[in-house]
Amino acid sequence: MNTFLKILSAAITVFALLGVQSVHADNASKVVYHIDDAKTQGLKGLRNIRNHLDVAPQTKIIVVTHANGVDLLMEGAKDEKNNTEYAPLISALKSRGVEFDVCEITLKNRKLKKDQFIMEAQFTPSGVVRIADLQYQDKFAYIKP
Repeated sequence: MNTFLKILSAAITVFALLGVQSVHADNASKVVYHIDDAKTQGLKGLRNIRNHLDVAPQTKIIVVTHANGVDLLMEGAKDEKNNTEYAPLISALKSRGVEFDVCEITLKNRKLKKDQFIMEAQFTPSGVVRIADLQYQDKFAYIKP
């Protein structure tokens, strides 16, 4: 009987710890980063996101790009000032759970094709609608670097 109580006590402890961890994960911050100009926001935004995750690694981050912000996710894109390629930075952030969305309205207006973008890019019908939905429906905080 003593062994049974020990096992039961250990199981209750494990379930309690798992419950606490799942509550913590559910309460993690959710943030949408809005990029509409890769030239002025690209490198700064990616660094902000890296720093954000370094301090709060459980944060759910979605980057939504539209207008000239989609340039951030195009093959071969780089910061003009520092000549830094965006793709390796984006890949590292993607491996940490960050999502990168590209506005399909921008693709249409700029006559761009999906195959011009890096593999980490996902596509959304409207960047502006995606941002609004994330803020209103999904309670994401909004950051524009």
